[in-house]
Amino acid sequence: MTEFKRIPPEQAQALREQGAVVVDVRDPATFAALHISGSKHLDNHSLHAFIQGADLDAPTVVVCYHGNSSQGAAAYLVGQGFSEVYSMDGGFELWRTTYPSETAQGTAE
Repeated sequence: MTEFKRIPPEQAQALREQGAVVVDVRDPATFAALHISGSKHLDNHSLHAFIQGADLDAPTVVVCYHGNSSQGAAAYLVGQGFSEVYSMDGGFELWRTTYPSETAQGTAE
């Protein structure tokens, strides 16, 4: 995969169940309030460490508020050598209405 793919929440959930890494690029306070269970928060401070420790071949799903910012972040990860990157259409807002039981509160891991 040389570019990221846009996927709906249902496909993101299927990838997540298969062990995909889910990264959330929303602001820290919003992430702490509610996020996809098991997702990692990424921002300018944590991005370098995430990339250094990541399996570049692992499926990675990028999530933002509504599915717009995640596209830029997904393209950036592809540019950093990630081979299987997805941007979730509809963002967290659509996720939480589709999978309300698959959300959690708390700060980044």
